[in-house]
Amino acid sequence: MSNPAPNPSDAKVTSTGPLTRPAASEIDGVGIIAILSKSSGPEIVLQKQFRPPINKVVIEIPAGLVDAGESAAESAVRELKEETGYVGTLAEDVGVVMFNDPGFCNTNLNLVHVTVNMSLPANQAPKPQLEESEFIEVFSTPLRELYGQCKRWEREGYAIDARVGTLAEGIEVARRWKL
Repeated sequence: MSNPAPNPSDAKVTSTGPLTRPAASEIDGVGIIAILSKSSGPEIVLQKQFRPPINKVVIEIPAGLVDAGESAAESAVRELKEETGYVGTLAEDVGVVMFNDPGFCNTNLNLVHVTVNMSLPANQAPKPQLEESEFIEVFSTPLRELYGQCKRWEREGYAIDARVGTLAEGIEVARRWKL
């Protein structure tokens, strides 16, 4: 026996429409999977940022809002430069639209894969261009160690952003199942 599909008109609306999405855009923002090509293996660019709603420092991937008239790819390259100082190039097509927490809000994003060429002079000593209200510590960690690192960071009291945790879980699933 199946349950009937819910009638959207019966739902109690407890949120408002998007306040961050540009009028002509399908997305609010981008999350950036920025990979540093190093001789020791690929490393992912991460950042530590204090988030008042949870009163914790969060381990995150670089991310940001899409500006009006800007594509997800353009936004990702811009935000990466602003938040980390790294100059990156688009590694592949932009991913699918992902909803952050559709049971709670309608914010969404594209994950954008960016490669950072470490031989470029601009990437030797990157200098973020943070807004006055941003306080971000940028670092990188080997992709192969991300799952274990997330467990360690959590023990140390950091919060793990869902995008970082999901990526780490995906890498661990692929490793365990030899995919």
